[in-house]
Amino acid sequence: MHYKDTSDLEILLLLEAIYRKHGYDFRQYSQAHIRRRIMNRMAISGFADVSQMQSKVLNDEEFASELLQDLSITVTEMFRDPTFYRSLREKVIPILKTYPFIKIWHAGCATGEEAYSMAILLQEEGLYDRTTIYATDFNQLALNRAKEGIFSNKMIKEYTVNYQLSGGKESFSSYYTSSYDNVIMNQSLKKNIVWANHNLVTDSVFAEVNLILCRNVLIYFDKNLQNSVQTLFYNSLINGGVLCLGSKESLRYSDLYSEYQEMDNKQRIFKKKY
Repeated sequence: MHYKDTSDLEILLLLEAIYRKHGYDFRQYSQAHIRRRIMNRMAISGFADVSQMQSKVLNDEEFASELLQDLSITVTEMFRDPTFYRSLREKVIPILKTYPFIKIWHAGCATGEEAYSMAILLQEEGLYDRTTIYATDFNQLALNRAKEGIFSNKMIKEYTVNYQLSGGKESFSSYYTSSYDNVIMNQSLKKNIVWANHNLVTDSVFAEVNLILCRNVLIYFDKNLQNSVQTLFYNSLINGGVLCLGSKESLRYSDLYSEYQEMDNKQRIFKKKY
């Protein structure tokens, strides 16, 4: 294999070092995403080249932790893409209502905003008491924040608009209490959420679930890794289970496309065939 320049090879060796030393595998992530994050950290830390970073990653736990935070994806918001949540209410909730118990897997949940959005939606649809939401991520710091359910007041206006556009049935403010510059999500929303560390790249089938949401995570993976994760999702879903991907993602070119029925192509909602 030929590398365009030395830094490409250095990045490859850095990712290998992270995997062997710390067990996190970014080797099949999108090259553009990885390069951008690594170059940004290099500039902040004042390294002359990527090789210097590699030495630091191997010998400095604190720096390694900072770099792992850089490489993981934590872009999220409550009721992100309201039209998706509206479609969820109209097309997926009626299916979930046919089950006595419901298991939902939020894969790559980041700081938890979308898991809380799902809890709110389920509560409004009378389903939350019979549901368990497994919210997973490999970023432990993000998971810790998610568990606390404390978000910045600055975002609440935007979240409220998202909630209303998504077909929300109550006043959004009834789901949290304000405290100085933050809001704290109600305890009743947390009761059926199980927060767990799970790595889509290296870990195996998570559980037998009715619904999987993994939105705008796969775009950061290369084609082989996308196929591998989609196989993981397929094997984790019950027959008739529903898979929700992000607006920039699709099953169309994956190995498993024929195993699903499109429920909402625009919102990337797919149902596993029986």
